[in-house]
Amino acid sequence: MSPVVKRVQSDETIPGAVDVVVIGGGIVGTSAAYYLARRGLSVALLEKGYIACEQSSRTWGWCRQQNRDRREMPLSLLSMRLWDGLAEEIGQDLGFRRSGLVYATDDEAMLDGWAAWRPVAEEFGVETYMLSSAEAARLVPETQRKWVGGLRSPTDGKAEPSLAAPVLAEGARALGASIHQNCAVYGLDSANGRIAGVETELGPIRTDAVVCAAGAWASRFLRPHGVTFPQASVRQTAVRTKPVADVGEVLYSPDFAMTRRLDGSYTLAISGRARLELTPKGIRFAREFMPQFVQRLKAVQVGVGDSFFDGPDSMTAMFSDDPGIFTSNRVLDPPPMKRLLGAIAENVRSTFPQLRDMEIDHAWGAFVDCTPDAVPVVSPIDSISGLFLAAGCSGHGFGVGPGIGYLLSQMIGGETPDIDLTHFALRRLVDGSKVEVGRL
Repeated sequence: MSPVVKRVQSDETIPGAVDVVVIGGGIVGTSAAYYLARRGLSVALLEKGYIACEQSSRTWGWCRQQNRDRREMPLSLLSMRLWDGLAEEIGQDLGFRRSGLVYATDDEAMLDGWAAWRPVAEEFGVETYMLSSAEAARLVPETQRKWVGGLRSPTDGKAEPSLAAPVLAEGARALGASIHQNCAVYGLDSANGRIAGVETELGPIRTDAVVCAAGAWASRFLRPHGVTFPQASVRQTAVRTKPVADVGEVLYSPDFAMTRRLDGSYTLAISGRARLELTPKGIRFAREFMPQFVQRLKAVQVGVGDSFFDGPDSMTAMFSDDPGIFTSNRVLDPPPMKRLLGAIAENVRSTFPQLRDMEIDHAWGAFVDCTPDAVPVVSPIDSISGLFLAAGCSGHGFGVGPGIGYLLSQMIGGETPDIDLTHFALRRLVDGSKVEVGRL
């Protein structure tokens, strides 16, 4: 079932013209709409389903700098600073808390990997500490596990997936943006190599700038316009408990990850345990993704599912330009993987005796859109002036969403972005450059 999300009201009619159209109502799209509107630009935010209906409400909710790929560190630092101010700016709680983030492990090799990342933390001034066995035991008490050590960032944290994107959307509306749900964008209008507008199921909108923040749908949306975006989706599973005893705020271990929600429940999952479903789009971009696949083969199950025939990676998506694919897939809502549901719960119960009687409230599946190097694309499209792509966040999008939205607003507003976006350019994925697979 889909996670519960704060619902946002749609505006009754679409505008005839705006400065910027944002396609996609997830954390990236709503952040872009908010920061663009804050600049005084007129914005229409378009979503084929409802705000935060796909990956942005299915995430763990982590907002972290710890253990990030070096290329993402400036974006992570920027995003954390922005998270700090959003609740006061908008006047609503997004659930953001710098609650701290603790990694604990009983695997020496994993501990060595975290230690190898410490120079990156020092380079960027991130407050993070290696934990001894005794220190890990103090931070994660009353467990039946013998930790060999861990890693801790006291300034990392979390936000609420059910609130964050909807509150950002409402913040954008308060600044003049309009919001249109159940409004799929069929395609782009261009003239002389420049954006001129978009065609939606509710009618056309004239504009000089478009942000494609369509998540797992981005590659399919761009393909009919001659833009190649190597993108693949992996299917993940998470569960939410009913309110239970407090055993920590944000915790990662080798066989489970847990995030305490505002109501006292937990979101639970297993990091890296995903299903890579063979699809036509996956086959199309197999060469680009092979280095990542080889590196993570042990953690990923491979199979064929409904995504071969339906959704953004399907046969229809690859070989048909029919925009009906967007209206027939309002919400990408894969079922959770049954084989993981029992494992997630058992791993947590066997670690924490006080959670032995915890009850699972609901579970869900998600398709996480990835790039070959597991680093997002935040980039203008060279072949179509006025078109910007922000997708492929590879499971990191929730935490860095505000930063991506802010940088898009700077680019569209004609400013030099606060950070160097070379590592986030689309061209790196299509110019034959060697793929350097990033940290998850």
